[in-house]
Amino acid sequence: MSLIRGKKFLVVDDDAGVVDFLRDSLVEQGAEVVGSTSPREALTFIAQDVFDLVITDVEMPELRGTELLTAILAARPEQLVLLITAFGSIELAVSTVKAGACDFIAKPFKIEALLFAVERAFQDRQIRREIVRLRVALPTDAPGAIVARSPAMQKVVEAARRAARSDSTVLLTGETGTGKSAVAKLIHDASARREKSFFQVNCAALPGHLIESELFGVRRGAYTDAREDRAGAFVAAGEGTLFLDEVGELPLDVQAKLLHALETNKVRPLGGSNEVTVRARILAATNRPLESLLREGLFRPDLYYRLNVIRIEVPPLRERRDDIVPLVDLFLSRASERHARQLIGVSAAAMKRLVGYAWPGNVRELANHLERAVAMSDHDTILPEDLDFPGKASGAEDLADLEGSGLPLEDIERAYVRRVVDAHGGNKAAAARILKINRRTLYRKLGE
Repeated sequence: MSLIRGKKFLVVDDDAGVVDFLRDSLVEQGAEVVGSTSPREALTFIAQDVFDLVITDVEMPELRGTELLTAILAARPEQLVLLITAFGSIELAVSTVKAGACDFIAKPFKIEALLFAVERAFQDRQIRREIVRLRVALPTDAPGAIVARSPAMQKVVEAARRAARSDSTVLLTGETGTGKSAVAKLIHDASARREKSFFQVNCAALPGHLIESELFGVRRGAYTDAREDRAGAFVAAGEGTLFLDEVGELPLDVQAKLLHALETNKVRPLGGSNEVTVRARILAATNRPLESLLREGLFRPDLYYRLNVIRIEVPPLRERRDDIVPLVDLFLSRASERHARQLIGVSAAAMKRLVGYAWPGNVRELANHLERAVAMSDHDTILPEDLDFPGKASGAEDLADLEGSGLPLEDIERAYVRRVVDAHGGNKAAAARILKINRRTLYRKLGE
């Protein structure tokens, strides 16, 4: 059955003959058609009625098709608009499609080509709506769920599945927010321990005086506030998986006890006299290169070799841009469910910005960005103005906008460094670690 049947169209062209031709052709396909030779009249129709698709010419004396497109999308961001253009305007039409039109067709054209373009537009919209509907209906936080459309992430997933076959220790490395915890969960869910618990500890978030008790447990009376025995993470994980995130932040004395636990499968609770046998499989992650910590004497070599049995590097989002579109769909559906919103998707112009942005905060930054966009948007489609990228001052434009700008490399580099600093809340030490430069170099690149 044709996707055109039963749909309502608005056809706009200053040539009445073209309007009549398109009306007759679409009516033959079972459509309802409103025609107009006046773009301003067409805007009145848009305000008063709902159309499945607007077909408009580009070159019109009263109002250009591009201006009409802008006005239509301002009133109805979700509206499908198809442009008709002369051969000389194809470059303009392509840029307009990027700005939100669903497609364009060049004059002269056969009616079959137009009908094909119309059906394709409806099909794309139908697929988009179905994706959102399914992802809202299905458990998007399913165990081990991970987006891996890019070759780089497909390699990570394959390595994780191989690592799941054994009980060897795995070290996950990569920048903050790349999804190391998701990869750790994937390893657990693909392993023989999948029915057991997955226990995660963020070592960087533990207060210094509590790290040992949180990991290894504590006996009543070991210190003032220890009013009862409490099992640590090694015991709490049971026969499942213990994931030690940001393991590079552990102090040296705790590293020694962690090494002992890994080598003997035994831990001694703080204040205890006897050791407790533990059976959890250990996964660890770090966003700080452990090799540099070794050189600085901040990480034990013996623990490094014990953790680095199987190593998986999780690439930053800027190196796997093929994952951005499916990640946007996933996070959009999750945020829509949390905020009880029914969003159709992301406009073409907004998606271009999302794909072109460098994402120094990686997947976590993208998720937070879409959470904000969904919460603040007034429409059922995310528009460019809903995307509040940081660091617009001091020339820190989107990297996509800098392409072909002719700016010196030094200025582009400064813009990127500023973006990384902004993404980490102004924390220059964290930004320097991500960029793998020292703080003096960071200040120099910022011009400070």
